[in-house]
Amino acid sequence: MVMHRYLKQDNSIKRKVVSRFSLLLLTAGSLLLFWSFYPIISFEIFARLFIQKQIVSPVPTSLTASSIKTANSVLGSWINLSSNLRDFTQVSRWFPDKPQQNLDTNKIKINKYLLSIPKLNINQAIVTVGGDDLTKSLVHYLPTSLPGEYGNVVIFGHSTLSQLYNVKDYKTIFTFLPSLDPQNHDLIELKVGDLNYQYEVIEMFVVDPEEISVL
Repeated sequence: MVMHRYLKQDNSIKRKVVSRFSLLLLTAGSLLLFWSFYPIISFEIFARLFIQKQIVSPVPTSLTASSIKTANSVLGSWINLSSNLRDFTQVSRWFPDKPQQNLDTNKIKINKYLLSIPKLNINQAIVTVGGDDLTKSLVHYLPTSLPGEYGNVVIFGHSTLSQLYNVKDYKTIFTFLPSLDPQNHDLIELKVGDLNYQYEVIEMFVVDPEEISVL
């Protein structure tokens, strides 16, 4: 006995529209996930392959911030960590145990200067000496000397996902800073008063949050 089976196919326009719309949503969702996670994944790969992660410091190991107690002081202890998480655009939130002192006006006579990085299209961004608000300018942290003088110059700036980057927004201005290449000797230019300084990038490295000896 021959068995027959009949299948009813729904070739209606409505079914085709729903099927294609579902496929479109699936594709859009996949692209959105890729768009969100790509900057994080790409930087992790770039940092592991091309950026030195160990620093060679003249500071003795015994003086570096390696203990848990000192590490907690970088972003605050667990007691006040929740309050620190409210606003990381304030430099004082990052190093509560390394507060900036009042400027020595006898030594530091300039409270602002300008920074340019041609490769990143950053042109004359304001650097506030001893400032705190990263939404209004870059910040020269713990100022003991100015560019061109003996000592370290630590400049703080904010970054974000590359999709949100705006070169004129201080909350995103340093997003592409890791793209500077020591092999190309990319330039960083500073204008301090009437003097112009030009620096070449010769080395890049990533330090752990508790490694505050670089300050």
